[in-house]
Amino acid sequence: MKLIKAVGVVAVSVFATAAMADYSEHPEAIAFKPDLLESGFTEAEIDAFLAGAEKKQSIIDAISKPAERVLEWKDYRKIFITERRLNEGLDFMREQADTLARAERELGVPAEIIAAIIGVETYYGRITGSYRVIDALTTLAFDYPKRAPFFKKQLREYLMLAKEQGVDPMEPKGSYAGAMGYGQFMPSSYRAYAIDFDDDQFTDIWNNPVDAIGSVGHYLKRHGWVPGQPIMQELSDAERVSSEWLTSGLKLDFTVGELPISRDEIAASLPADTKAKIIELQAESGSKQWVVFNNFYTITRYNHSSMYAMAVTQLAQSLAQGLLEP
Repeated sequence: MKLIKAVGVVAVSVFATAAMADYSEHPEAIAFKPDLLESGFTEAEIDAFLAGAEKKQSIIDAISKPAERVLEWKDYRKIFITERRLNEGLDFMREQADTLARAERELGVPAEIIAAIIGVETYYGRITGSYRVIDALTTLAFDYPKRAPFFKKQLREYLMLAKEQGVDPMEPKGSYAGAMGYGQFMPSSYRAYAIDFDDDQFTDIWNNPVDAIGSVGHYLKRHGWVPGQPIMQELSDAERVSSEWLTSGLKLDFTVGELPISRDEIAASLPADTKAKIIELQAESGSKQWVVFNNFYTITRYNHSSMYAMAVTQLAQSLAQGLLEP
């Protein structure tokens, strides 16, 4: 999808044609109009946005069963840690070597981590989503009550983003949740963390890998990435801990000094007060445990899932080594 910048404010006439199952008469959409008016849109613009958007039941079906909720790690890993994703990642890193090196130098995030996130999210920009973002966000804002407040915010952010970037809001495509571009940024993240990394005065993570690389690195930096600190370390069978140390959630509940593990077996150079936790995931050969640190937690700020952070980390390790580990 080649995004075309509009000249000035997008004219209402561009998307005034009503679509089947649009949102022009939906009670939730009508109730949301004052919020958009307060954000600087005219009533005519709002009516055009709502008339041009379409409800998609497939979006509601997809968001109701994400992979993280139905798969164990051994199955989740097979999706994201593959020879094809590794090989395409190595090609991507060669093609974008200068940009990745600059991002690592200026933002402090390793090139392989940035590449791995883009690889997990969109196969390095090859698969960025087939839903119109306007359809995804209106469907979830007005017909998915469970998360309606979040998606109403994202819809407002998206329309503001389109106006700021000077693009037709009916054009961009993304995921079923409204995530966009190489790194699958939600609209609020796009506005807050995407950067113009090639200085062409247009922050474009839809089509521009340079801006996408810089934006992913900037996101991780802003969310607390610590240069040089390890991400995780797998525990040996002898170092396995009992279930009382396996706390729920993603936050780092302990320090390295508190964990019942030999410091020599993890990162002896880390101060004893370094935040950490232990996670356990079901691998092919049985359950495995890892000590994870701040940078692992930072990756979960991108996607709130330990399996996601593990997939990114293991793919990054493979990219750095140029081979796929078993």
